[in-house]
Amino acid sequence: MKKLLLITAIAARSFFASSAEPAPIPLWPDGAPGALGKDEKDIPTLTPFLPAADKASGAAIVICPGGGYGGLAPYEGQDYARWLAEHGVAGFVLKYRLGSNGYRHPRMLEDAARAVRLVRAKAAGWQLDPKRVGIMGSSAGGHLASTLLTHFDGGKPDATDPVERQSSRPDLGILCYPVISMGANTHQGSRKNLLGENPSPELIQSLSNELQVTKETPPCFLWHTVEDRAVKLEGVLDFAGALQRAGVQFDLHVYQKGQHGLGLGSHDYDPAKWHPWTRDCIYWLKVQGFVK
Repeated sequence: MKKLLLITAIAARSFFASSAEPAPIPLWPDGAPGALGKDEKDIPTLTPFLPAADKASGAAIVICPGGGYGGLAPYEGQDYARWLAEHGVAGFVLKYRLGSNGYRHPRMLEDAARAVRLVRAKAAGWQLDPKRVGIMGSSAGGHLASTLLTHFDGGKPDATDPVERQSSRPDLGILCYPVISMGANTHQGSRKNLLGENPSPELIQSLSNELQVTKETPPCFLWHTVEDRAVKLEGVLDFAGALQRAGVQFDLHVYQKGQHGLGLGSHDYDPAKWHPWTRDCIYWLKVQGFVK
């Protein structure tokens, strides 16, 4: 296992030099809990994008791409990971199970929690600090990230699987134009894919993450735009208000310009087109000790 992990780490670290696509790692080698089959869509994975050794800060962020819980947008996944790696942060792109493939809550949350646990469990092989593992998500991926930020656990110390012994609590969160609520201010397509046609009021409340913030919720960087008409701004404002009431540190940015699904600023990986949120976020990550 240690030899395999070392090979995986070396291969991922050579990504930028070789331009080869890093290899995805199954979250559960023997199959995910509640899997509906054994096809690719039934196998959640984590793909590492590790920074060059001279840039590496030792921090890591699990990335949840958006797509309404019905798809996964690559520009909100691998592009974010490349951007983070260029700033010394290891990016791990999560391929989580989707409503369009027949999955419902809690399968997506199980995948996100397992991803954070896996990074911590394998941190030594990737030369990472297990106490600096964050989570990031856009749109519906932002809902998934905010769900883990408010629904984590400390792990199971007596588990036979060493990964399950790890805490699933992220050390910070980055939420990009996120879906937050499953209530009145939700994104209907995301809710349907996550919860089905007629979710109970209790389930809606539980997954409305502005209602689940506590003093134990990790620090967060939140951003949205005024021009976004697909996902309501109110969700981010409500979440920020809940963080403030709970005494949790956060940065909130509401930009005038930018359509929904903005990503880094363009669907092309082009630094000349990056939105100001990318600079603001890197500044915040430096404050958190994630970037040198």
